[in-house]
Amino acid sequence: MPLQEYRELLHLCRLCGNRRQAGTTYQAICPAGERFGFDAYYSRGRAIIAQKLIDGEMTWTDPVAQIVYRCTMCGGCVEQCPVEYHDHILNVFLALRAECLDRSLISPAVKRFLETLYAYGNPWKAPRENRGDWAAGTAVKRYEPADEFLYYVGCVGSYDPRGMEVARAVGEAMLAAGVSFGILGAEEGCDGNEAHLLGEEGLFEYLATGNIQAFQRVGVRRIVTLSPHSYHVMRHEYPRLGAGVDVSHYTQLLRDGLAAGRLNVARGYPHRVTYHDPCFLGRRNGEYDAPRAVLRSIPGLELVEMPRSRENSFCCGGGAGNFYVGALDGTERSPERIRVQEARQTGAEIIAVACPNCMTMLEDALKVEGLEAHVAVKDIAEIVKDAMPEQTRRRIEAIRPT
Repeated sequence: MPLQEYRELLHLCRLCGNRRQAGTTYQAICPAGERFGFDAYYSRGRAIIAQKLIDGEMTWTDPVAQIVYRCTMCGGCVEQCPVEYHDHILNVFLALRAECLDRSLISPAVKRFLETLYAYGNPWKAPRENRGDWAAGTAVKRYEPADEFLYYVGCVGSYDPRGMEVARAVGEAMLAAGVSFGILGAEEGCDGNEAHLLGEEGLFEYLATGNIQAFQRVGVRRIVTLSPHSYHVMRHEYPRLGAGVDVSHYTQLLRDGLAAGRLNVARGYPHRVTYHDPCFLGRRNGEYDAPRAVLRSIPGLELVEMPRSRENSFCCGGGAGNFYVGALDGTERSPERIRVQEARQTGAEIIAVACPNCMTMLEDALKVEGLEAHVAVKDIAEIVKDAMPEQTRRRIEAIRPT
């Protein structure tokens, strides 16, 4: 909806923010607020800006747009809002972004990202025909109508070198769990999530419609995603464009495979691990338990929690396009650097993640912080693979194409 439609809601808002305040139990979990330290960058500040823009007490300027685009849409403010209309505040921030876009008040980095996405269908400027190259040498096959799931990999898993490793690990873990699935390869397109969250609704609908048509052509009924961002947008935005599919995140399938005894992790994983909740799996979709259930099922693995976890987890800073445009980078107060320091303080050897964006954000932060010798980042599927006994690994190897 246009920003003006939120006038009444914003005038009802208590403007309490989502930062630590005297006399409250709030934890400081807003990544933009913690990065910059001023009220303007917390949800309170953006709500005040929206009010003043609607009432004509503030004009649309580049500095206003810069504040609007620092938000990662992580949902921390939603989690901590004490009133019943809290779910709408992220829609207010989306409306702010859409208006900034209409007024050409976006940063050069955001502009380049959106133009690249439109021109190439991915942020890497990579050929679409290479989208399935990550699966070469694995037993992951093309989707067929008899398959139960389409494995939707997304741009990071398709083109980013580290993301491709994670895509393969997830695929092989699902094979070991007996999941019936296939991929679309070059027929898969960008999920459009970042375009949507940056306010470019037209580009989002173009990308999403292309995927929905591809799903319908091959009769997809159920989808399993690598990324929580794909999981989120396909659950919440694709249905209004005509998608009639059930969507799962891969950790939910691995959890089910372990619970049913189909997935063998008897080799174990004797390491101390802390789990970083991805915002778009946790707060935005309420899935906190499946990843932890997978980790707790692995013999020898000691799971320890960071002080900010589950609904109070601290965002890595990569959401809503920031993974690509780096709006929160630059200092020791950058969210990803704060997060790896928190992980280090737990004594964990491994930071487990369930999102390829979080993977890259946290790995880069470890390098900057000089912690590579002390802590590593691994996707949950990579940990599962490491915990598989040799006979399971050999079984997967045996079905690879020659």
